[in-house]
Amino acid sequence: MTQPLMPLWTEDSKILILDQTRLPQERIVVQVETPEQMHHAIRTLMVRGAPAIGNAAAFGMYLGAKCGSFQDHQKLIALLEKTGVYLSTARPTAVNLFWAIRHMEEFAHGLPQDTSPAVMLKALFQEAQAVLERDIETCKAIGRQGAPLLMRCNGILTHCNAGALATGAYGTALAPIYTLLEEGIRPKIYSDETRPLLQGSRLTAYELLAAGADVTTICDDMAAWVMAQGKVQAVIVGADRIAANGDTANKIGTYGLGVLAAYHGIPLYIAAPFTTVDFQCPDGNAIPIEERDPQEVREFCGTPSAPQDVPVYNPAFDITPHQLIAAIITENGVAYPPFSESLPRLAGENTR
Repeated sequence: MTQPLMPLWTEDSKILILDQTRLPQERIVVQVETPEQMHHAIRTLMVRGAPAIGNAAAFGMYLGAKCGSFQDHQKLIALLEKTGVYLSTARPTAVNLFWAIRHMEEFAHGLPQDTSPAVMLKALFQEAQAVLERDIETCKAIGRQGAPLLMRCNGILTHCNAGALATGAYGTALAPIYTLLEEGIRPKIYSDETRPLLQGSRLTAYELLAAGADVTTICDDMAAWVMAQGKVQAVIVGADRIAANGDTANKIGTYGLGVLAAYHGIPLYIAAPFTTVDFQCPDGNAIPIEERDPQEVREFCGTPSAPQDVPVYNPAFDITPHQLIAAIITENGVAYPPFSESLPRLAGENTR
């Protein structure tokens, strides 16, 4: 499989991120040394995308222990709980953030109580690294599961960035496309620019061009016409949280694409690691939706584009009802409607 970009990696004991707010004009690598810096990186979208946020949170938990003071196992647990509460405020919609926090806490609970602080700290770093490496393998598996659904598509539409820059590597929605490229299949990819922060034009187009894909960027409001012209045979997007019934939270604008795709008879596919499925969340009404800074809408790339005193509604995500979704692609397999039955079945098969 073609090696794509990576948004977060380690060199020796250094934790490095690619500052995605500076792309595509600049490739700036930032070293993250404290949990406060990791919180800032997640909150300000230097690192973004649900799986990548989870990976960052795992290292953020390690940094909380490294920068704190603990002499024994009990104090480490208390320190990690405090760090987890703090990190959980960075982005409330991405379930992977909370999964990674819980995972690192549970891992720490499992360490022998007589372990020295230095050994516990090393173990936390190694486990955060393992979380990242497992995510990369998960993305590869999503690519293998999803590629057959797209193999006969001449045109594919995607929204926001659910590619390598949103995960450990390879991506979720873009993973099947990377798999197709590896197999010598080169469909036309339409990348919505994704207002207001342009993750589609800044990030998706950037990484797909780097991978040699045939990608064309369109404005968000062009999607309906592209579908009507028959240029698209599938829509594939990622997810920040999937409810038990299949309702999906993803970047604002996804719901609209789902409605358009249904009208034009085009399948909408969700691609996400199985950790994105929240079985404690019965439906989309229970998913918290992050609201972001109004200035993201009042400005365009730093230039004022609206009256500075106009009220702004700026939700980061919307909920796509499960009725509009053709399939949910995970590393465990592909779930089809009814998702309230197929998602638990995939979970059960993975535990056998």
